[in-house]
Amino acid sequence: MKIDILDAVNLKNRIEVSMGQKKAELVLKNAKYVNVFTEKIEIGDIAIFDGHIVGIGKYDGENEIDCSKKIISPTLIDGHIHLESSMVSPRIFRDLVVLHGTSGCVVDPHEIANVAGIDGINYIMEMTKDLDIDIAVMIPSCVPSTPLDECGAKLNSDDIKPLYKNERVFGLAEMMNAYGVTHGDIECLKKCADSINCGKLVDGHAPAISGNSLNAYLVANITTDHECSTYEEAVEKIMRGQIVEVREGTVCKDLQNLIKIFDYPYYLRANLVTDDSHPDTIINKGHIDKIIRMAIKLGADPIKAIKMGSFNTAMHYGFKNMGAIGVGYIANFIILDDLEEFKIDRVFLKGKLVAENGKVLKKYADEKKGLDKIKFKKVYNSFDLNDVSSDNFSIKERGRKLRAIKLIPGGVLTEMAEFDIVENSELPYGVNINNDIAKIAVVERHKNTGHIGIGFINGYGIKKGAIASTIGHDSHNIIVVGVSDEDMAIAVNTVKNNNGGISIVCDGKVLGSLKLEVAGLMTESSESYVIETLDNLKNIAYETLGVNKIYDPFMTLAFMQLPVIPDFKIIPKGLVDVTEQKIVSTIF
Repeated sequence: MKIDILDAVNLKNRIEVSMGQKKAELVLKNAKYVNVFTEKIEIGDIAIFDGHIVGIGKYDGENEIDCSKKIISPTLIDGHIHLESSMVSPRIFRDLVVLHGTSGCVVDPHEIANVAGIDGINYIMEMTKDLDIDIAVMIPSCVPSTPLDECGAKLNSDDIKPLYKNERVFGLAEMMNAYGVTHGDIECLKKCADSINCGKLVDGHAPAISGNSLNAYLVANITTDHECSTYEEAVEKIMRGQIVEVREGTVCKDLQNLIKIFDYPYYLRANLVTDDSHPDTIINKGHIDKIIRMAIKLGADPIKAIKMGSFNTAMHYGFKNMGAIGVGYIANFIILDDLEEFKIDRVFLKGKLVAENGKVLKKYADEKKGLDKIKFKKVYNSFDLNDVSSDNFSIKERGRKLRAIKLIPGGVLTEMAEFDIVENSELPYGVNINNDIAKIAVVERHKNTGHIGIGFINGYGIKKGAIASTIGHDSHNIIVVGVSDEDMAIAVNTVKNNNGGISIVCDGKVLGSLKLEVAGLMTESSESYVIETLDNLKNIAYETLGVNKIYDPFMTLAFMQLPVIPDFKIIPKGLVDVTEQKIVSTIF
């Protein structure tokens, strides 16, 4: 967050405008505005001077906008997001979200930190420090996410503690190792204590935690949770004192299940987050504004929804003088054509027009920000991996049954399913298209260990070929799924040779690929390249390979190697029972 430096002269000038002794720079005349304090639509002239709202009442301005047929809303703040999931550079990300009325984000650079460590965090800090939207950073708490995982870096409490000195660092990001907290892991607890002792916050990540385990988790002053998938879970966490972050992203869609949280009194202890959103989701559906529109259609009070997407987040995280239309507040506001539809006409930041009629007036992506690629070597050269062959994906064990990761629609939770093994000489051992059983594997890519975890997945729908990706929370090793060992090997080698990204292979041919050269997670190419390529790849995945259309083919895979989300996942060491935090056999 950029600190607003105020001196007596500036303050005097603002007061003179407020008193009506001088004209404001801009006045929104006869404005109907969302008052998050009274939770009503109020009417008045809104006077803006020196980037701030200096008066509400009756004012004249050097410039005036007739807002009698408009609604004025505060701009929006995303309470938890991984910029890396947008797949574009942070500067392009700004251009995408500002169109949707976003003026701030609480960013967890957890993904790039798992690839490049402190260098990854510094990359995000450097690329966002001069943007006109406020980017607050939470320091990743779990690199790696669990001791079982293999990623590109390991950050302990001593490594991250110096980062709290930066004023843009608001605290410790989602403490995913809930088991470590509740069972007294000293390193987990030291990370929490260091953040608190530095006057910072601790965010949470504890799906399905309840009872005494929840109590123990909250003793560590973990103030938020964005992993609630049921109303009952959310209410219990609010009752214990947490703030529930209602999430609606590209894959994780909890809004419908949590819509009653928008009612009194729970909305007072809730905010809105996206967590992970692809660029096509942001462009075609929106950002926090999308969640507000969806909530209204599901019956939520528009003003309460706006408050959850602005003021609540600003108050909890400490975005000073943001999130409201109020005197003394920064003049970040949205002019809406309609409240119920939350249709955005114009967006202003610090009193300056930045977006109008669906177009950004100043694109930060056009101002190329050169980085020292030697300084950020781990970001731009994130692979240490030999080529793989089809033999690397063959299963040597034999048995009567197999365990498969069973997908559950609507989120990232999975189950374990057992199947009888039906051999087919035309398919790899264990693969059964009739029962929707494909092979899934994770290839360690950071330190050339040669580790490859092999298992099965049920429900994904793939009937031919293979898909590989370096987007795999949180270690971002290469995850690959397919029904052909040969195609799986080609797909893995393709993303490796592209220095990261996604590839689709069928019958020995590469049908398409997306290059993500920044840590294997993002690209410095345009958003149009990413969106057009993703659209093409999705079409291939659905129409040619047969992937189940209820799933995003790539974001769904991204969560299959995350060993902190129940019940079963896969990592380079093999199939993981998440609850027990142990490797289990695939064939038995």
